[in-house]
Amino acid sequence: MAAACALSSHMVVRHEGWRWWHRQREMALVAPVIWLLACSSSLVTSYPDGRVTRACDDMTPLHKHHSQSAIKHNITVDKTVFNPGDQIKVTLSGSRFMGFFVQARDANDLDGNAVGSFSLIDDQVSQLLKCGSVQDSAVSQTNKRRKEQVEFYWIAPSDGPQHIQFLATVVEKYSVYWVKIPGPIISRSGAPLISNKPYPVAMPTVPTALLLTEGFSASGCGSNKFCVRNPTSCDPQKDIWCFFVSFKREGDSMLIEMSGPVKGYLSFALSHDHWMGDDDVYLCVTDGQTVDINPAYLRGRSHPEMASTDDLHDAAWRIEDGILQCSFRRNIRIPTTPERFPFDSSYYIFVADGDVDNGRVLRHKRQPLITSKMYNVSESVEDVGGSRSPLLIKFHGAMMFIAWMTTVSIGVLIARFFKPVWPTSTLFGEKVWFQLHRILMVSTVLLTVVAFVLPFVYRGHWSSRAGYHPYLGCVVFALAVLQPIIAVFRPAPSSHRRPYFNWTHWGTGTVARIVAVAAIFLGMNVQALDLPDPWDTYTMVGFVLWHVCADILLEVHSFCQQKGSIKQLEDRMEILNPYTAKNEGHTFRKIVLTIYICGNFAFLITFLAAINQL
Repeated sequence: MAAACALSSHMVVRHEGWRWWHRQREMALVAPVIWLLACSSSLVTSYPDGRVTRACDDMTPLHKHHSQSAIKHNITVDKTVFNPGDQIKVTLSGSRFMGFFVQARDANDLDGNAVGSFSLIDDQVSQLLKCGSVQDSAVSQTNKRRKEQVEFYWIAPSDGPQHIQFLATVVEKYSVYWVKIPGPIISRSGAPLISNKPYPVAMPTVPTALLLTEGFSASGCGSNKFCVRNPTSCDPQKDIWCFFVSFKREGDSMLIEMSGPVKGYLSFALSHDHWMGDDDVYLCVTDGQTVDINPAYLRGRSHPEMASTDDLHDAAWRIEDGILQCSFRRNIRIPTTPERFPFDSSYYIFVADGDVDNGRVLRHKRQPLITSKMYNVSESVEDVGGSRSPLLIKFHGAMMFIAWMTTVSIGVLIARFFKPVWPTSTLFGEKVWFQLHRILMVSTVLLTVVAFVLPFVYRGHWSSRAGYHPYLGCVVFALAVLQPIIAVFRPAPSSHRRPYFNWTHWGTGTVARIVAVAAIFLGMNVQALDLPDPWDTYTMVGFVLWHVCADILLEVHSFCQQKGSIKQLEDRMEILNPYTAKNEGHTFRKIVLTIYICGNFAFLITFLAAINQL
């Protein structure tokens, strides 16, 4: 984890208030930890800026929701007769809204092109757009601040039609909008009169989702329905933190149930690989006091494109005690809609959740749950789990924990305090302390190098969503590789260059350990390996304090034992071990080392177990 130069994530970071507090607290904890060590050694398809030229033709927002029917907004003009070149003041007003899009069209051809041009009254709230070949032929908002009224001028063309009608699309929030609200009809001077008949807006028929009368149960998982659960074997009827998706075949259709502790949206996707993109998606999205159940299609790594709900039947939902549950039925095959994958094929199953902003689905904050292999949900009735962390990233984190919590920590203590304990004992021709130190440090370097490569193998490129963690990881990797290179050129103890080597070797290792600890603190909250909060921070702080206490204890003991001792020639620069301990102190050091190693392994096993549970 400490040296993840490309640790990826599908998803990002935490933006809720308590998350911000936790991040600030975590950074406050990292600072003293580093000091102690030093002493001891979104993508959504929406346009809040109003540049909605993609909607020039049908004036429909790309929000993939249904237009409202009860109109709450009004268009007025300051005169109803015009001559070429006249400026007519147009006012759009009504219930508070965020966005708008206004055009003037031929009253006898409202599906035709925009006519005339606009000029602004207030360029802080309105802007001009080009639709088709006509410059400034539409006007829209500049931001999503709410407003009750906007005004602008329409300039009559010299060759326009005799009768003009204004149309407006108004967005109250992402999921609530009105398309082509009809405005008044104005006529060229001398043209025959035309009645101000409302423009007939065809409203889609929206299936009404029912309210569920009872919750879902894991009963039947693995026997008569296919289930995906996280945590494994949880029951949505009993466990409030249970994420649950089930598939039950009933003839030529599939009954699907979803449940999870979410406040925004809950979704699952059918995918041909482990990556989000080009997937068949189904979402349950909270919208105030209701829930929208929609199919969607994910093209690449973009916002899901909401689709018609005509393919879903018997949709129902409920929200109780913070648990969102919804169900629907869908045919096994839908040949007319290729975006709806047939259920009688094999797929990876993704389960994701996230927040909603005024009906707009935001990017999920944590890694989706992904099954370990592809399943055919129509032909098997299995009960499976999944992982929110890719296997390679789990190995990355585990190897970095082993390297920078255990092997390097023990290796440094042995080199610093245990030379006098085994002064003449040898192992494979070298002093015991030196062989142990070298074995542990070489293990640290090898673990770091392998772990460093794993995120690249998984992701294939640099990840821009991992924050500062990969940058710190690169520093750790470089220093870890540099250390054995420096050691190769170690001069003899009597050489005049030995002090320079000692300082360089000590300084490089110390900086590497400090940066590694900082990288671990940040890496524990990277989306692809998101350990539980705030447990991970407190546990890591506990480990650092454990190491610092052992280091200080051995340092104090060495100080107390140094009186009357003769400094070793090799350590005369007072870097690695400034004191020579008396024989009677060796037992104490061995006891401290044994206790420290037991505690170190306890912390390590705790973190490895947490990674395994992801």
